[in-house]
Amino acid sequence: MSELQIRPTVATDLTRLMGIDHSMTSDAVWQLEIRRNTGQVAATFREVRLPRSIQVPYPHNHFALADDWVSRSMMYTAIKNGDPIGYISLLERGTASTVWVLDLVIDMAHRRSGVAIALLASGQAWAESRAHRRLILEVQSKNVPAIRLAQKSGFEFCGYNDQYYLNKDVALFFAKILK
Repeated sequence: MSELQIRPTVATDLTRLMGIDHSMTSDAVWQLEIRRNTGQVAATFREVRLPRSIQVPYPHNHFALADDWVSRSMMYTAIKNGDPIGYISLLERGTASTVWVLDLVIDMAHRRSGVAIALLASGQAWAESRAHRRLILEVQSKNVPAIRLAQKSGFEFCGYNDQYYLNKDVALFFAKILK
């Protein structure tokens, strides 16, 4: 069994990365409830277990990766046995010295084996090397496995955007303060 390698993405990785199944399966969702009373708005989330697992499509066009990857600030690929099995794409945004994780995708056969944590660590190290102060991870409210990964990795819920994606799904934002 070969070791996992994380390295900057090269153009020859893109075909394989676009071919990865970007969808995910979830047995729960973070349900948004908004209450409006006398000028006040309260938004709460609660994890709701579903009666059966659902297949959730990826919220971005992963075939656009071939065109979009050059506009990313950094992109890392996870390699195992010589094959790309996952990637993370990062974008420096704004004057607040923030790096956004735009994509974090792992091949289905390699999920829950530490690949996502290794990619997040590489992304964090890169952001810290450039003196950024915050890393933000965007997640669909239906992607409870990614929410749990964010929490396990030291990210804290910092906001949401209702109807953020083309399919009108809610986006959740998790932030991690960097050293």
